[in-house]
Amino acid sequence: MNPPYMIGVDIGTTSTKAILFQENGRIIAGADEGYPLHKPSPAIAEQDPEQILHAVINTISKVVHQGGARPEQINFVSFSSAMHSVIAVDQEGNPLTPCITWADNRSAECARRLKNELNGHELYLRTGTPIHPMSPITKLMWLREDQPELFHRAYKFISIKEYVFAKLFGEYVVDHSIASSTGMLNLVNLDWDAEALEIAGITEERLSRLVPTTYVLQGLLPGKAEELGLLPTTKFVIGATDGVLSNLGVGAIKPGVVAATIGTSGAIRTVVDRPVIDPKGRIFCYALTENHWVIGGPVNNGGMLFRWVRDEFAASEVETAKRLGIDPYDVLTRIAEQVSPGSDGLLFHPYLTGERAPLWNPDARGSFFGLTMSHRKEHMIRSVLEGVIFNLYTVLLAMEEQIGRPKQILATGGFARSALWRQMMADIFDQEVVVPESFESSCLGAVVLGMYATGMTDTLEVVFDMIGSTHKHEPIEEHATVYKHLLPIYISVYRNLESQYEAIAKFQRDFVK
Repeated sequence: MNPPYMIGVDIGTTSTKAILFQENGRIIAGADEGYPLHKPSPAIAEQDPEQILHAVINTISKVVHQGGARPEQINFVSFSSAMHSVIAVDQEGNPLTPCITWADNRSAECARRLKNELNGHELYLRTGTPIHPMSPITKLMWLREDQPELFHRAYKFISIKEYVFAKLFGEYVVDHSIASSTGMLNLVNLDWDAEALEIAGITEERLSRLVPTTYVLQGLLPGKAEELGLLPTTKFVIGATDGVLSNLGVGAIKPGVVAATIGTSGAIRTVVDRPVIDPKGRIFCYALTENHWVIGGPVNNGGMLFRWVRDEFAASEVETAKRLGIDPYDVLTRIAEQVSPGSDGLLFHPYLTGERAPLWNPDARGSFFGLTMSHRKEHMIRSVLEGVIFNLYTVLLAMEEQIGRPKQILATGGFARSALWRQMMADIFDQEVVVPESFESSCLGAVVLGMYATGMTDTLEVVFDMIGSTHKHEPIEEHATVYKHLLPIYISVYRNLESQYEAIAKFQRDFVK
């Protein structure tokens, strides 16, 4: 008889992935279904929750079919999900709003008011969620003020994962990990924070029931098992957020081990055994299990900037790649490799969509600094890649004040496919960077948590036997020396531009349509 199968699902910002694993971590089948992020204006970033629900159902059914698994062979399905989304639903579970994603900035003014006038820092110290428009508490403040009739008509306010589980099981539940990223969960007692609810203008009845990340649901609603290709009794593990599960999926769960991720956006995180809060409010603290907490910082601007370079700067290179039958990103990477580390003194601040950590400033804007007549397009391409890593490193510097210098850096995400970016990280961080072979870290993390939840293992450290081989990159001393000279300049520029960021963002809101 074939060994049991497990399915990890990752509900991401741009797509949902499902991976069918065997118990040893071997990938049997995978499916990925994308969906649009609607951005009719710079402040709006929404999605259709029904499209995402269908993507979840379709990807699960595809991997079951493609993997040749019989329904009774599926031990469980376990979930990872993007954070900070809000959907208002009516009593029948119909969405009254689109899925308002983490990237939506319409609550920027509410976030400013919460930070400066409404005891926001004390709230952060209890909830671990930095005050920023990404946070659901600020989204609820905005909805209450901007759409009061809809706000009062809503039965519940839920995240995209809660929406999916409600449609599959008819039950509103939220795991501690997703809840800890709302800005409304008290990290000490793992219950909704009374002051946070008052600020948001809701009662706990309008939120889902809190459950551990190991919570298991069974009993799919009629018809859903058939759609999924599963048994009605198949176990569904609610799981956690994509960030904390990415750490688990690369094995970054021991003290001093840091995971750096760059996908569409990015993050840098480490696991601690209790909630840890930064007195300066620069890093988050989210739940994984009762004994594992993840601290770190997310950045808005990751791989999406490489796509921006491709689309806006590189029409001829894209055409060349098409003619040669190769990936345009490979062409751009080869171009960037021809430029010296440090891009001959050209710095790029990657704040094209505002920034979360370490600035926590939705008004931050991108810039090239140091341009001269000697700089060419290839310098700009390399400086964009370096700027993304520089920004991630400044988040690590904030973390080091709480945890000390990391013992090990593990890298994951789409950028980890690029040897240039991996080496760039080792050089800028001036530390060895280790890259696990598996790029599906959130799905693997979800499966490891599912094994723990269903009793297949009594330790999360089983992940070390499932990761596979790794790449290793040592810092190149002369490169690291260049970056050490540039880092203080990089930091000084964004610190000195704070009032200018505010002014140009206001101009763009008022005059750019």
